[in-house]
Amino acid sequence: MTEPNDDDAWFAPKSFGYGAGLPIRWQGWAFLLGHVGVIMLGALLLHRNQTATIAWVTLIALLPMPLYAAKTRGGWHWRWGSRD
Repeated sequence: MTEPNDDDAWFAPKSFGYGAGLPIRWQGWAFLLGHVGVIMLGALLLHRNQTATIAWVTLIALLPMPLYAAKTRGGWHWRWGSRD
């Protein structure tokens, strides 16, 4: 796990590609686990209605993306590994 710097980042950047990597602070881990938990709970409660389940999972999966982007060290942009 990467040691956090003095910034307020919760997530490390991905080495390759676009987006956030693994959490680097407890707040990131708590947010990620809570996010996955809310998706799973909603899917379990709505499992009888496939359309509602798909809508729930899609909405709840995408809704916090701005927070993930804001709390990723260096923000989100395409990374090419060590050349970044």
